Amino acid sequence: MKAQLQSNVGAIDGYFRLLLGTAILVSGILFSSWWGALGLAFSLTAAFRNCPLYSLLGINTCEDGV
Repeated sequence: MKAQLQSNVGAIDGYFRLLLGTAILVSGILFSSWWGALGLAFSLTAAFRNCPLYSLLGINTCEDGV
């Protein structure tokens, strides 16, 4: 049986996460900092439309409620 992730990141939230994640990732690479890992986390949550912290807190920013 295959478990499916429930989407809890909406479109606007996802775009913001992708923009912020890319900026942090690039600056982490440029300055050789561990902050790039945080940028990668933001980008991945935007790509998969699922945030584990949102799941724990019961937050859902999806407009369609899927």
